[in-house]
Amino acid sequence: MAEDPLKRVEHAAQKLAAAREEVGKLVVGQRDIIDGALTCLVTGGHALLEGVPGLGKTVLVRALAQAVALKFSRIQFTPDLVPSDIIGTTVIAEDERGRKAFTFQPGPVFSNIVLADEVNRTTPKTQSALLEAMQDHSVTVAGTTHPLTEPFCVLATQNPLEMEGTYPLPEAQLDRFLLKLHVGFPSHEDLHKILDRTTGDGAPAVRSVLTHDELLAIRATVREVAVARHVQDYAVRVLEATHRERPGASALVKRYARYGASPRGAQACLMAAKARALLAGRVHVSIDDVKAVALSALRHRVILSFEGEAEGVTTDQLLTEILTTVPETA
Repeated sequence: MAEDPLKRVEHAAQKLAAAREEVGKLVVGQRDIIDGALTCLVTGGHALLEGVPGLGKTVLVRALAQAVALKFSRIQFTPDLVPSDIIGTTVIAEDERGRKAFTFQPGPVFSNIVLADEVNRTTPKTQSALLEAMQDHSVTVAGTTHPLTEPFCVLATQNPLEMEGTYPLPEAQLDRFLLKLHVGFPSHEDLHKILDRTTGDGAPAVRSVLTHDELLAIRATVREVAVARHVQDYAVRVLEATHRERPGASALVKRYARYGASPRGAQACLMAAKARALLAGRVHVSIDDVKAVALSALRHRVILSFEGEAEGVTTDQLLTEILTTVPETA
């Protein structure tokens, strides 16, 4: 690959555009969701996709895994799932001489792309089994730590919390997701396209357009995308405005927010903004990039007060007000 940073960015943008095109063969519309999943893949983060059943969340993740030619596994979360079903367990194995020894049997989390399907349908104890894997890219079983193979990305889907048989994800685990993406209902025209593709002769095939090594190279290139100090300062001020005790907090935040976003939220904003710039073939991050990713990077990190929940206020409403009131320059 070329040594010039601009050419590396252009090459990465072309590869990611090809991957987006391949995923788009199976996923109609949902451009922001596809870009969000790609963002997590190239930054080393994880994504939480929320939406009612049947909107194509699972299809999107499968198509992405096919487009990047990585090892893929799916974990269907159910109320009776236990942690060892995810991370693996130690079993007694017998060799050809009849000697017995404890051997680690890896679970489905030992993949490059892990689809945690309907992650909020299982108990918090099992949900937390993903926590170490998502944060440290390793799991510990029987006192032994087993590293996961890079790249490692969890793309979890969840049903809206008001649906039957769901358990809310703990705040500590929510904070480990780089982005929370809302999968909306398709438009009238997109519904026609979905029916044309799924009720005809057969679904189009997704080609692999990104190799393992190319993806690792793109991950390194993402970090080379420059962030000017004033852009970083804007991201910091947006984060501070989610805290009700800070001077920049809006009236809605002061009334309805119990806790603001953690510093990990600012990290998520900048990394996602870098990926957005890279997808556009740019070598620098703009304030518009930060604004574009702020909702998905912060919406799951702001905790509403009891009053906010009772009145049906959403974190998106708070963040939208913040993005319209926080000045671009200090």
